[in-house]
Amino acid sequence: MRLLALDTAMGRCTVAAWDGSRLHARSDAMARGHQEALAPMAAAVLAGAGLAFDALQAVGATVGPGSFTGLRVGLAFAQGLGAALGVPVVGLPTLDALAASLPPGPGKVASVIDARRGQVYTRLFDGGTSVDEAQALAVEAFARRLDGMNDGGRLVGTGAGLFTVPGWAAHPLDGPTPEALIRLTRAGLEGGGRAGAARPLYLRAPDAVPSTRLPGQPRPARP
Repeated sequence: MRLLALDTAMGRCTVAAWDGSRLHARSDAMARGHQEALAPMAAAVLAGAGLAFDALQAVGATVGPGSFTGLRVGLAFAQGLGAALGVPVVGLPTLDALAASLPPGPGKVASVIDARRGQVYTRLFDGGTSVDEAQALAVEAFARRLDGMNDGGRLVGTGAGLFTVPGWAAHPLDGPTPEALIRLTRAGLEGGGRAGAARPLYLRAPDAVPSTRLPGQPRPARP
């Protein structure tokens, strides 16, 4: 399979291509500007792999949780490419992709993204299998949950460094690895992975709320 996989959900812009035998990738730290960077980066990675866009057989993209703007950019690009080429688009849950970025091994892995405002987005895996759904939790509630798991495990993601809990080793990552993105895209196509539909996964409302004030209506007086 010749694949392209994208991640713009967090603090990186990552493009990974699989030419059927080798991985080709680029991943740049990026707090904003994904929209301008993504298409040229994808073209450069494919050129380095010796592939044209019309050679692709599927596209994968992270679906969240993550940055609202970043998610829209990545999904719009992936869905537009999939529609133009007539190939499937595979949705990659960000928390699953983070867990898949660690070396495989027994025991628990908690993917955790710093969601700001005293919250984290998290999902727990045991032996590579998810044991709950992605959820938003208060930092204190998540710390208590970790403390109650006596066997410990590994934390991965932007929120991994928020916690110091006995038995839990922190692996801070600001985005999934290219290898994990390609692996989950392949697994999603084969029907045996954790990938799913390419629809955004939002765990809370956006921080920016559109104004309900009608055009020409005066702003309310400050109290």
